[in-house]
Amino acid sequence: MKLNRWTLAIAGTLAMTAATAQAAPPVKLAFITDMSGVYSSVDGPGGVAAINMAIHDFGGKVLGRKIELLTFDHQNKADLAAAKAKEFFSQDGADMLIAGTNSATALAMEPVANAYKRPFMVVGAGASTIVGKQCTPYTDMYAYNTTALARGTGKAIVDKGGKTWYFLTADYAFGKSLESDAAKVVEANGGKVLGQVYAPLASSDFSSYLLQAQASKAQVLGLANAGGDAVNSIKQATQFGITKTMKLAGLLLFVTDIHSIGLPSAQGLYLTTPWYWNQSPQAHAWSERFYKERHVMPTFIQAGDYSAVMTYLKAVKAAGTTDGAKVMAELHKMKVNDMFMQGGYLAPNGLMVHDMYLAQVKTPAQSKSEWDLYDLVQKIPGPDAFGPIADYGCPLAR
Repeated sequence: MKLNRWTLAIAGTLAMTAATAQAAPPVKLAFITDMSGVYSSVDGPGGVAAINMAIHDFGGKVLGRKIELLTFDHQNKADLAAAKAKEFFSQDGADMLIAGTNSATALAMEPVANAYKRPFMVVGAGASTIVGKQCTPYTDMYAYNTTALARGTGKAIVDKGGKTWYFLTADYAFGKSLESDAAKVVEANGGKVLGQVYAPLASSDFSSYLLQAQASKAQVLGLANAGGDAVNSIKQATQFGITKTMKLAGLLLFVTDIHSIGLPSAQGLYLTTPWYWNQSPQAHAWSERFYKERHVMPTFIQAGDYSAVMTYLKAVKAAGTTDGAKVMAELHKMKVNDMFMQGGYLAPNGLMVHDMYLAQVKTPAQSKSEWDLYDLVQKIPGPDAFGPIADYGCPLAR
């Protein structure tokens, strides 16, 4: 058969298109979190699983390009996290970065992402400074922050008569930010802070810190820590009888923490959370999928990882590019409605504003199954939970 020049031209164009499609580089998502330390159970490998669920649910591709995931264990070391973030951007061509647990590592990575003009989605870290004076045009603080935790749990306990507080605080950026925010809420609502003690990250023995707290005669022991530190301090407070004279306020607790502590010791605790596995039919269905793979119910950070990735990929699709500035512009236009949040929006300082929930840990008699651990007693509207954006001190919000 004789081919004319038009047939040859069309064939050539199709061949070039196919070759271009094959040569298109993947869209690379980078995820840096604690994979093996004190916070690994609340994010870590479970966070990787959640992100891979999102990639699968999105279809594995965006803009016709395959989606790939790069991961790294920062070992709770800020310098290690920052160095790896730079390597992911400069050598591996990462298009965005998801910051997992540990605020010190997130604060170290934030200027790196800004320098490379890549979206920086903070899911596991909570220090409000991230969207305060250190804010950048490329930051999206997605799940929660210390301000929201304090305004939820702190106010609820003061309102119920817990007027005098003593803080047991993790001795790094997150703990100090959480303590500061909680202290402001306590004092603004008529309470008083009697003192604080700082414990190194990943402490195993809290006895001396707990005895200092008990000696203060405060009504409330505010736990400005998280993960394994929160679990160990609550267990030891119960063992040493601290709970007979002080009410515990867990300022950042996860469903896996309560499961580990057990309802007999944790019952009645108030906590603030952006999400709970059984809060809605959509959340329940997604959590059951996660449970089949991980054999544990997801924390709000792991659910937030999934939601953040889906939201980012939708923004890339809408922008028609992975260019950081254009993707961020789409993120600022979007309203997020999914299994994690409803009506979420990105404020000028890079804070994702959405509803939070005040929860109370159930008694053993109230719980109907192994993971039936919370009652959601109050929805806190996003603007009330996170407070005025102007108060964060971000130059972008002026």
